[in-house]
Amino acid sequence: MSHSTNEHVVPHSTVKSYMVGFILSIILTGIPFWMVMDGSASHTTIIGVVVACAVVQVIVHLIYFLHLDTKTEGGWNMVAIVFSALIILIVVVGSLWIMWNLNYNMMVH
Repeated sequence: MSHSTNEHVVPHSTVKSYMVGFILSIILTGIPFWMVMDGSASHTTIIGVVVACAVVQVIVHLIYFLHLDTKTEGGWNMVAIVFSALIILIVVVGSLWIMWNLNYNMMVH
């Protein structure tokens, strides 16, 4: 009896790709840390940079450390990530909207 196995091809990483991910992670952590510790920028700018660096850092971790891309397992990993991100976005934005709306309507005018 012949056995057929469906082996999933996992992209092999090199030390170079791990180092690139590590260096990008350090940079994406250092920039917001420096801006917060310096304190010379406006709060809006600092929050924007922190959020932008956080989003880019999540993408760096997904690509360089978790090895998720559109080619792995026929792209289904990426579909699951996008769906999860969409649900998280809906929950976070909806929660912020509800809190703002409650704060606005509950305050004495």
